Amino acid sequence: MGKTIISAAVAAGLCFAPAVFASDEDDMAAMQRQLNKEVLEKPFSVADQGKIDAYVQDAMKKNLKPIENPPTNWNWQPGYTCANIYNYGWHAYSQCAHYHRYYGRYW
Repeated sequence: MGKTIISAAVAAGLCFAPAVFASDEDDMAAMQRQLNKEVLEKPFSVADQGKIDAYVQDAMKKNLKPIENPPTNWNWQPGYTCANIYNYGWHAYSQCAHYHRYYGRYW
């Protein structure tokens, strides 16, 4: 008798489980669509690497020192490269490239 009740409870629980996961998948898909939309709306693109190179060369000719430390809102971590802050925009990427060219290393 005890095994029958447990079996029935387990079977009933398994019947409701797919509905819970389906809702989570829908929520995750909606969040991913929103994230994709936000990323595609950002105007920055490093596709024109020439502009970045021109900025860095100009700064080097003027003997301008790059910023000493990355701003805290860039969430810079050891081992990062400029590609890791791509989403912070042209200014962040160009500052990173300038620092790298000037010192030969990353922050």
